[in-house]
Amino acid sequence: MQLIRGIHNIRREHRGCVLTIGNFDGVHLGHQAVLAQVTEQARQRASAAAVMTFEPQPQELFQPDKAPARLTNFREKHLALRERGIDRHIVIEFNRKFANLPASTFIEKVLVEQLGVEFLVVGDDFRFGKDREGDFALLQRAGKDLGFEVVDTRSYRQQQQRVSSTAIRTALKAGDFAEAEAMLGRPYAFCGRVVHGEKKGRTIGFPTANIRLHRLRSPLQGVFAVRVRLAGGDELLDGVANVGRRPTVKGTVEQLEVHLFDYEGELYGRQLEVIPVAAIRPEQKFADFADLREQIKADAEVARSLLRR
Repeated sequence: MQLIRGIHNIRREHRGCVLTIGNFDGVHLGHQAVLAQVTEQARQRASAAAVMTFEPQPQELFQPDKAPARLTNFREKHLALRERGIDRHIVIEFNRKFANLPASTFIEKVLVEQLGVEFLVVGDDFRFGKDREGDFALLQRAGKDLGFEVVDTRSYRQQQQRVSSTAIRTALKAGDFAEAEAMLGRPYAFCGRVVHGEKKGRTIGFPTANIRLHRLRSPLQGVFAVRVRLAGGDELLDGVANVGRRPTVKGTVEQLEVHLFDYEGELYGRQLEVIPVAAIRPEQKFADFADLREQIKADAEVARSLLRR
């Protein structure tokens, strides 16, 4: 799958595609139904199946305090789109300059001249262009005039109406990982590379693998029993994880810390897939490392018990 970052990187050879535009956060079953139709329409036209997303997502630019937690960071989303057979992932840098682009300019210059869109799939609530002047009706009128067809994502989601990124966030917040999995079509997981941390876990007997979340806000906070898969392997390892800011050590950035049970191998630089299985408790601040150590010890026992079930 080709990754095209920015309008300026759209080349002549990228013209001609069946395109869908959206956040595609989570790439859940509803998204997958749309993507399946995009790839089928592309196959019928001997064209490329393309997805356009925005970084950051529009609400993260204009209302960062109200923007929803991301189910997937950019890398996770990109890999999920590749797994669905998409040929091109077009990532638009969403900034105020792009937001002020007139809707007609976006249609004529980007969709038609640069991408040569033949068939476009968007939500009927899709808004774009300066002052959000562009909408589904405008796209349909433009399509008739400029030679591309426009359809609503709902026409491909009739069996997936209850599936949404919002519903998945709600299920995760409630600790209902089975419900989240049913809507995603796969277990919910954090994926990332292990980076060096402050190594304070080693001093209290619980070394952790530290993973940066690379998103404005995590959909999960707290302590969880988890199963972990190392990149390139199939074995699932048991562990306990904390997602949050680590208030005991005055952390300021949300990150994921995982302690694997009975594992002594080197993890730095490796990609991990961390699958939450059960919630244990909210994140909390402790008076000192002694109290933190005792709580982690108790959390680990609870996690072992939950995972044995």
